[in-house]
Amino acid sequence: MNQFADYNPIIMSIIKTNNLERFYTEGDVTVKALNGVSLNIEEGEFTAIVGPSGSGKTTLLNVIGGLDSPTNGAVEIANTEITNMKDNELIDFRLKNIGFVFQAYNLIPVLSALENTEFIMLLQNQPKEKRHARAIALLEEVGLKDQIYKKPNEMSGGQQQRVAVARALASKPKFVLADEPTANLDSKSTGDLLDIMLELNEKEKTTFIFSTHDQRVIDRAKRVITLEDGKIISDETK
Repeated sequence: MNQFADYNPIIMSIIKTNNLERFYTEGDVTVKALNGVSLNIEEGEFTAIVGPSGSGKTTLLNVIGGLDSPTNGAVEIANTEITNMKDNELIDFRLKNIGFVFQAYNLIPVLSALENTEFIMLLQNQPKEKRHARAIALLEEVGLKDQIYKKPNEMSGGQQQRVAVARALASKPKFVLADEPTANLDSKSTGDLLDIMLELNEKEKTTFIFSTHDQRVIDRAKRVITLEDGKIISDETK
């Protein structure tokens, strides 16, 4: 039974990878970070990519997100091939289509939570009133109504990561890539953040793809893809 059939009878594959390979050379040794990864991610998924350190999790997210280029293979995002895009085309494509949440938050220290959330929309040249209203609404949605004018150093790690989630959603991306988003958070902050992301997934059908080793993320995921030595060794839907 298709778990997304209730809200949309036509399910769209928004990410397709075909035989992805990413090789690195370290001295005389070739490291196969990705070694023939083919997968489809459908709209509305809440998917965890798991595996031991060095299995290729972060490399896979970076290649899907256009932050790294594959040695071989192809990546298609919403029917658009991104593998051979020029740098300026890829930057523009990422800006319009992909949201990112990183382990280290990557907020701009001198900007408030509101300004950090607005920043992507500013790069998109959206009108001030429009981006301001959306940023406030997103920060309220992630539980930061009373924190919007605070700068990162005035917030806890969990609050900063919520700002990062709001920022990732600001441009209305086709999906959000979250690379170890709970790694620097305590148990309560992790639970709160995951509850927010799961609610966004279930209510707004926001697609999330995580790389993680955190069992709390894995427990909440609806699909778990396990990598080992750059290969998919299992792919389970709950």
